[in-house]
Amino acid sequence: MPEPAQDALGAFLRSRREQLTPQAAGVPDRRRRRTPGLRREEVAELAGIGVDWYVRLEQGRAVSPSPATIDSLARALRLDSTELAHLRTLAHGARPRPFVPESVPEAVRHLVTTLDRPAYVTGRRWDVLVWNEAAAELLIDFDRLPEQDRNILVHLFLDPRARQRFGPGWAEEAHRALARFRAAHDLSMPDPAFTELSARLCRESPEFAAWWAQHRIADNGNGRKTLYHPDRGVLRFSYATFQANDHPALKLTVYSPL
Repeated sequence: MPEPAQDALGAFLRSRREQLTPQAAGVPDRRRRRTPGLRREEVAELAGIGVDWYVRLEQGRAVSPSPATIDSLARALRLDSTELAHLRTLAHGARPRPFVPESVPEAVRHLVTTLDRPAYVTGRRWDVLVWNEAAAELLIDFDRLPEQDRNILVHLFLDPRARQRFGPGWAEEAHRALARFRAAHDLSMPDPAFTELSARLCRESPEFAAWWAQHRIADNGNGRKTLYHPDRGVLRFSYATFQANDHPALKLTVYSPL
């Protein structure tokens, strides 16, 4: 379950520590362990910092790690470049303003509706704000959904039609989307708009709850998707995501047939 009262930095550190095996970290595993993962004192030793200070970080206390300390923790926890960037932002980045539902400029709205291929615009919380007819036909007609369900994560995890559309690739697609959403969620904690959404998904989707506990982080990117349309059969697309210059919270996603 989400931890709205827990500091995002501490929660992220703890998740990475608990999932890193002693073998992967190069730590001698001489004593029997009650739980998998590294102990706090092992992470502190690997990072060259005091155990008490590291405990304070995990507990979300008011401590301010230096950039050198963050880099040392990243090496100790074997973080990849995306996880390191997330850790740095959590430690030193400014928190966004409280969430306010976005409005889409008319120029962007016009662009989406006139494109000849599936396209939609999402906001900071992954709410679907604007979509065209091609996207409605390919994925789902969001206009027929209640406003609170017009969200990429809600669609993927709670709508059975999403599982049908992505077929055997549903789990990979949903897992990747969750990891990208997690990054935005952590930077916005403890904003109720985010924590209430993640709490709802944890309650209503066993897969979301299990994967949420893993605390995976991924960045936005481009790629390919295979969809299984009930009338058109197997369809393959490349997709790209673009950020609006004047409204950085808005992201335009465009599907191009392969």
